[in-house]
Amino acid sequence: MIKKESNNVARIRRHKRVRKTITGTNEVPRLNVFRSNNGIYVQVIDDVTGTTLASSSNLELKIKNGGNIEAAKAVGKDIALKCQKLNIKKIVFDRGGYAYHGRVAALADAARSAGLEF
Repeated sequence: MIKKESNNVARIRRHKRVRKTITGTNEVPRLNVFRSNNGIYVQVIDDVTGTTLASSSNLELKIKNGGNIEAAKAVGKDIALKCQKLNIKKIVFDRGGYAYHGRVAALADAARSAGLEF
């Protein structure tokens, strides 16, 4: 009998597969997304030096219900504003192994509309 892997194990496998090709540099950093049932977290990462340049989450913005699309839009807009302060205009989007719909797509669309290019 074949045992089915958990959803998170499958997501991590997908994320590793995507990360083989996506890397962030100082000029074009990587925008990484992590979502849980209660929140959404995003980081702008320079993979060359291994540093986080900016981050945002629903906890930082004091949004109680971070598991909805409105919270994802607010986090996307916030990270775009932080990137503009750091003179970052272009990024590489790393969806973290999640499907590009729902909260992940809402975050990406909000970041694009606030001025980030990817």
